[in-house]
Amino acid sequence: MSNFTEQDLFELKEDVEEAKQKVSELKGERQALMKQLKEEWGCVTVEQANEKIKEMESEISTFSEDIETGMEQLEDKLEK
Repeated sequence: MSNFTEQDLFELKEDVEEAKQKVSELKGERQALMKQLKEEWGCVTVEQANEKIKEMESEISTFSEDIETGMEQLEDKLEK
């Protein structure tokens, strides 16, 4: 059996209370971020947000290709 002093037990209790407080804060932050994710991007889960990111990256890639093609066509017209 461990021989904890009263001070040891008091410190453990403080550590537990601090951990509970931190968990509570993190839960609140998570709720706020999930609410923001839903309101701004229409995503209810992190998985939906990741899928949205993939879709947006694909759109950006397509737009970049379109811009590059347009720039090349413009350069060709200016060279003629």
